[in-house]
Amino acid sequence: MARRSIRDDGRVGQVTPRTGAAPGALDGLPPLIAAWLDYLAVVRRVSAYTHAAYAREIAHLVALCNGALGEVTPAAVRKAIGTAHEAGLAPRSLARRLSAWRAFYRWACTHGHLAVDPTVGVRPPKSDRLLPKALPVDEAVRFLDALSAARPPRAPQQPDGIRAEALWARDRALFELLYGCGLRVGELVALDYDDPECDWAAGRIVVLGKRRKRRWVPVGRMARDAVREWLRVRPGLAAADEQALFVSDRGRRLSPQGVASRLAYWSERLGVGQRLHPHMLRHSFASHLLQSSGDLRAVQELLGHASLASTQIYTKLDVQHLARIYDAAHPRARRGGRESAVESPHGRSDSETG
Repeated sequence: MARRSIRDDGRVGQVTPRTGAAPGALDGLPPLIAAWLDYLAVVRRVSAYTHAAYAREIAHLVALCNGALGEVTPAAVRKAIGTAHEAGLAPRSLARRLSAWRAFYRWACTHGHLAVDPTVGVRPPKSDRLLPKALPVDEAVRFLDALSAARPPRAPQQPDGIRAEALWARDRALFELLYGCGLRVGELVALDYDDPECDWAAGRIVVLGKRRKRRWVPVGRMARDAVREWLRVRPGLAAADEQALFVSDRGRRLSPQGVASRLAYWSERLGVGQRLHPHMLRHSFASHLLQSSGDLRAVQELLGHASLASTQIYTKLDVQHLARIYDAAHPRARRGGRESAVESPHGRSDSETG
């Protein structure tokens, strides 16, 4: 069934549902909301995950106003955010919801579909910006080395043995790329087996990042070796017509959830002491590279951040790392003993003064 959608000029027209939308995913939404979601997918070219997140948050707006989008007031928006906060929704989640609503109204007003933006001046509750969790260098290396040593015994005459070896080789390549290249998990699973822009032998690949921006990424020796090993056994696991570089045990493209599940499995099996997730390896890549090089701009390019502000969060991790080294090693910084930090005349300890 045809429905209203958005053209490149921002006007609403009649088109069929966008390619790739799940059947019935946009059913029941007001035409203007459906048109905006089309705009995000077709014009802005946001990722499928971002698109789904916007759709979830905008559904709360539709429920708030019962579809009467032009009748929403700033007071109603504030009340909705306050009610959700009282119900226990975290400030970061509220900020994400308000951001989606604001993006919709900004688009609708810019293109003349609505006259008033009720989100103007409305702010979510303040929240502390959480620092990304990164592994210490030695723990990251220890985990990957332990995984490398956990290769299953070769059993060429046993199908289960061949499958176990293939899954191990795939997982090792996945995790070496996450940590060695700092890829997002979505970028990782989107890689294709026969992509001419990926030269594994030369250590140079191109990935498709957020908003479908392509960027060049260098691949280190350990990751190249792991991928080479995976490519050797991939035909035994992948379906004949599958283009994905990384496949599941069913032979089709591996999902981000599949990567997370395997990383959790290996972190528990190898006794890491905490549950690892794919983005933690990306954070570790960024933090460790910044500690070694100090080149914030280079780290920004390698991570694919559009804004340097997104990368600067890792400088705080670096400062924390240096502070831990100081606290552990300097005799005037030891806590809880006779040589604990001494308060300065200005109210700060010796470790805080310049």
